[in-house]
Amino acid sequence: MAADSGKKPSANGGKAPAPNSGGIAKRLPRIALVFLVALVYRQLQAPPPKIPGTPGGPPITSPRIKLQDGRHLAYYESGVPREQAKYKIIFMHGFDSCRYDVIRVSPELAQELGIYLLSFDRPGYGESDPHPGRTVKSRALDIEQLADAMELGPKFYLTGFSMGGNVMWSCLKYIPHRLAGVAILGPVANYWWSGYPANVSTEAWNVQVAQDKWAVGVAHHAPWLTYWWNTQKFFPGSSVISFNPAIMSREDMGLIQAKFGYRTYAHQVRQQGEYESLHRDMIVGFGKWSWSPLELEDPFPNGEGKVHLWHGAEDLIVPVELSRYISQRLPWVRYHELPTAGHLFPIADGMPDVILKSLLLGDDE
Repeated sequence: MAADSGKKPSANGGKAPAPNSGGIAKRLPRIALVFLVALVYRQLQAPPPKIPGTPGGPPITSPRIKLQDGRHLAYYESGVPREQAKYKIIFMHGFDSCRYDVIRVSPELAQELGIYLLSFDRPGYGESDPHPGRTVKSRALDIEQLADAMELGPKFYLTGFSMGGNVMWSCLKYIPHRLAGVAILGPVANYWWSGYPANVSTEAWNVQVAQDKWAVGVAHHAPWLTYWWNTQKFFPGSSVISFNPAIMSREDMGLIQAKFGYRTYAHQVRQQGEYESLHRDMIVGFGKWSWSPLELEDPFPNGEGKVHLWHGAEDLIVPVELSRYISQRLPWVRYHELPTAGHLFPIADGMPDVILKSLLLGDDE
């Protein structure tokens, strides 16, 4: 008779132990959460920019200058030759635009007064390199470096439209000693600048269509969501990016139909990607500023230059209420309100000449 080994038979009849299915079940929620976070993170990340002149990027077709940090700015010259100019003006294009969207002064006035215009692609637009570290201050310092590279002299004039008008406040803050005069045209205002009475900012805020309230609010409060918000399909993003006709005044619609056929270069504007051009523009313009334009001091205390602020009373893209209040708070700003104009008044027939004559000669048009 065989001796008893003392081993008890296993509960599963001697088979290998079953996997711990309970442990896997406990880990599933954690795995699902990690997967969901990774998926959301991927949706929030903008694709890398298509940098001009690099493999897979757009070609370089315009002259460019190199900045101190190695970035390049593409520029466009118009008016009389720089060497013959009496007045040298740098123009800042607006949102969703490029260097070719320069204020179109008549050849007759350019010749008569000796006007030279220098416009450039702001970072991430057209053929200017992107600037991931773009700030309110860096915008002004880029302009100063451009002026020096182009040998414009110790002082020059500035004109900026829409989001380019927003940049004018940066220049008045950081490089006022380089300015001979400034024209600010339909400038994008930041609703969170300190100094606005609540009723003024609220009135301006409510002029916007609902989708722009959301888009602008996201750019200010959650800038890391800006790319996702303006590319997702659940809710409408910025009406300016998608071109919602509801934001165009009657006069603006007429100007678009009459004037925008010449924009054969429109494909260049966003060619580096919407994030580097449009979305980053929104983040800086509507972000948290450490100072307010309403606190600025007169850059020309001895009357050697003027700051002109122009706005259309029927502007449905950039509410006029904020420009009105800025002009009241800053008595050194010469304010021009156009009673029937919308946002696009700088491209109306004859307006470029009126704006530049006022800037250069002091005409109160």
